[in-house]
Amino acid sequence: MGELFRSEEMTLAQLFLQSEAAYCCVSELGELGMVQFRDLNPDVNVFQRKFVNEVRRCEEMDRKLRFVEKEIRKANITILDTGENPEVPFPRDMIDLEATFEKLENELKEININQEALKRNFLELTELKYILRRTQQFFDEAELHHQQMSDPDLLEESSSLLEPSEQGRAAPLRLGFVAGVINRERIPTFERMLWRVCRGNVFLRQAEIENPLEDPVAGGQVDKSVFIIFFQGDQLKNRVKKICEGFRASLYPCPETPHERKEMLAGVNTRIDDLQMVLNQTEDHRQRVLQAAAKSIRVWFIKVRKMKAIYHTLNLCNIDVTQKCLIAEVWCPVSDLDSIQFALRRGTEHSGSTVPSILNRMQASQTPPTYNKTNKFTYGFQNIVDAYGIGTYREINPAPYTIITFPFLFAVMFGDFGHGVLLTLFAMWMVWRESRIQSQKSENEIFSTIFSGRYIILLMGIFSVYTGLIYNDCFAKTLNMFGSAWSVRPMFDPVGNWTEKTLQGNQNLQLDPAVPNVFNGPYAFGIDPIWNIATNKLTFLNSFKMKMSVILGVIHMVFGVSLSLLNHIYFKKPLNIYFGFIPEIVFMLSLFGYLVILIFYKWTAYDASISKDAPSLLIHFINMFLFSYNDKTMKYLYKGQQGLQSFLVIVALLCVPCMLVVKPLVLRHQYLRKKNLGTHNFGGIRVGNGPTEEDAEIIQHDQLDTHSEDGEEFNFGDVAVHQAIHTIEYCLGCVSNTASYLRLWALSLAHAQLSEVLWTMVMHIGLSINNFGGSFLLFFIFAGFAVLTVAILLIMEGLSAFLHALRLHWVEFQNKFYSGSGYRFVPFSFESILEGRFEE
Repeated sequence: MGELFRSEEMTLAQLFLQSEAAYCCVSELGELGMVQFRDLNPDVNVFQRKFVNEVRRCEEMDRKLRFVEKEIRKANITILDTGENPEVPFPRDMIDLEATFEKLENELKEININQEALKRNFLELTELKYILRRTQQFFDEAELHHQQMSDPDLLEESSSLLEPSEQGRAAPLRLGFVAGVINRERIPTFERMLWRVCRGNVFLRQAEIENPLEDPVAGGQVDKSVFIIFFQGDQLKNRVKKICEGFRASLYPCPETPHERKEMLAGVNTRIDDLQMVLNQTEDHRQRVLQAAAKSIRVWFIKVRKMKAIYHTLNLCNIDVTQKCLIAEVWCPVSDLDSIQFALRRGTEHSGSTVPSILNRMQASQTPPTYNKTNKFTYGFQNIVDAYGIGTYREINPAPYTIITFPFLFAVMFGDFGHGVLLTLFAMWMVWRESRIQSQKSENEIFSTIFSGRYIILLMGIFSVYTGLIYNDCFAKTLNMFGSAWSVRPMFDPVGNWTEKTLQGNQNLQLDPAVPNVFNGPYAFGIDPIWNIATNKLTFLNSFKMKMSVILGVIHMVFGVSLSLLNHIYFKKPLNIYFGFIPEIVFMLSLFGYLVILIFYKWTAYDASISKDAPSLLIHFINMFLFSYNDKTMKYLYKGQQGLQSFLVIVALLCVPCMLVVKPLVLRHQYLRKKNLGTHNFGGIRVGNGPTEEDAEIIQHDQLDTHSEDGEEFNFGDVAVHQAIHTIEYCLGCVSNTASYLRLWALSLAHAQLSEVLWTMVMHIGLSINNFGGSFLLFFIFAGFAVLTVAILLIMEGLSAFLHALRLHWVEFQNKFYSGSGYRFVPFSFESILEGRFEE
């Protein structure tokens, strides 16, 4: 893994690439993915750079491929993904690729245009077919109605709807009509508009088309209806046509005589059959073209995007005045320099150039980027750390310690054996099938996030199983693995004898651990199972878990402060050690380290016989800060407690001015000494009474603290304010952070109580029915219990514990040693560029 506990050592390197070999060299560096290019032309507009035309050509090819991909997906054709990683094509191959994509795009566009025209024609013929059928039905119904009527008035009214040839004699009124097709949802509005505009002087008949018709433009299915409108006079005819035009109704010519309508219908059916045959052939040809493109489109995408990335990277380089050499500056890990040089040699050989590329390390004034190498196991934990902030270059990386502490603190809050087993099984399933899940490339963002943290979930589940055994908690029930250390057999009591009748006649009995044969010593592992039925269960567990939370919190914070020492030693900052780390660790241990010692001392110093007389640690700790020792009734834990506690508080208070005042004064003294007593060298001879080389090293050790790295003037006020903020934050943080670890106790209690409530209110109902119906009902009750367990206790409670563990690491742990003020190393890598581009 390289540098596990610190970020990789980085260097700034200068690359000299021959013009004919630059493309291939950058291609090899992209396959390697170990260099981050710097922009050497920050003031040059992107449209004025040398390779802007090549980038535009690549973008145009990418646009054409996206068009082809859209057509493939529209046709529901699966894009073949073999996992192949093709090599980058040479620049001379760009012309062939452009020609191929141009030909494919033009062919698809021509097919689409022809197909759209054919579909439009097919739609028109289909609508005309339905119009001819429906209008004939209208006229046939009118003829039938005319033959059945006997009233002369009604006969005269109905005959007005028929043509003269159909009546056999001249009609009193000659009506015209138009027929067409309209969207079905517009029929009610269309009918009202006709009635109002024409003042009721038109007659509308409409019928629905049973089968939905295909829209040639939008591509969807549309429900339409056939209508026929009868009117008299040209004025109404114009109004009707304008209304039809406004409602986007399609009007078609309809012959007046049945014979002509029949002949037209036969011709339309013949044309529809011929057109359907042409449409099928066109669709088959389109499918063949798209299927052939689907086999190669992924490879084409990779080639084009790799070429575009290369030319974009080349635009970051400087061009030598001779136009024969490109100069680039890159950040790269020192451990990978050999691989980078080998990639440059390989790129030079592929290009056919005889002049080798040169890599020259440079001295950089800028802070290098932070790069932490990860694998599939450490990737998730490193992301947890980076979410807080990218680490400063070469400072301690919290990720290796987070691998253990994060799932452990989660498990302290989530401790349940049964829930831990379920969480572990789910994580093991994801780990077992990780190759298949990765190949499927799910588009579900929530599942993808959970899958990326599968190893975190696995460790959280394993640690939860362990803490569940410690708490002896499994779905709100205990596991009686070693038998109870308490004895409930009839025994002699100072008050009298306990008999079987005594046990059966009393609802609650209290066992005294001081009585012989009642308490047989500590339980073998974890919590004694008898506490699950005790009435003072919560009192006992609260006391235990609260003290445990304080102990774990203080240990975690002391460990974080200790890690800061490694940073100070590595960056050679003795001032931060003497006036930072030492007073910080002394302050922490004098107060809260002493509290932890008191907790362990009380556990060991008081047994069952004298436990009732044990004093309260909280009261003693408060009195320690207040120097309150006047209460004669207060019992001390040990001899000399008052003197030791007073000494510890005074030591802790003395650490505050040491952190607050001494360090700024020393920095000011060093700055004045460096400014007023300079060293002047003439010809290698030291002149004047300035500092020696040893003094110069002392002055230079803390440039970041004196704000002189960039030549800034030392400002004592800024340094003093900064140090005051840091001191106040640390001192108050020791109190607030210790209290913050009590969330371990609170969430553990909440999880146990929720689990118990769920068992009592759901599962206990089915178990309490002692008949066959209860067995049948238990099946459904268990299903509900399982669903609620997963939804509430695993998902909601698990997410809550995860977020609280995250906060404990970000705020209480990492702020002791981790500044997180760096910036990420983003190498030029084809893998990262192409990641997630071809998801199905």
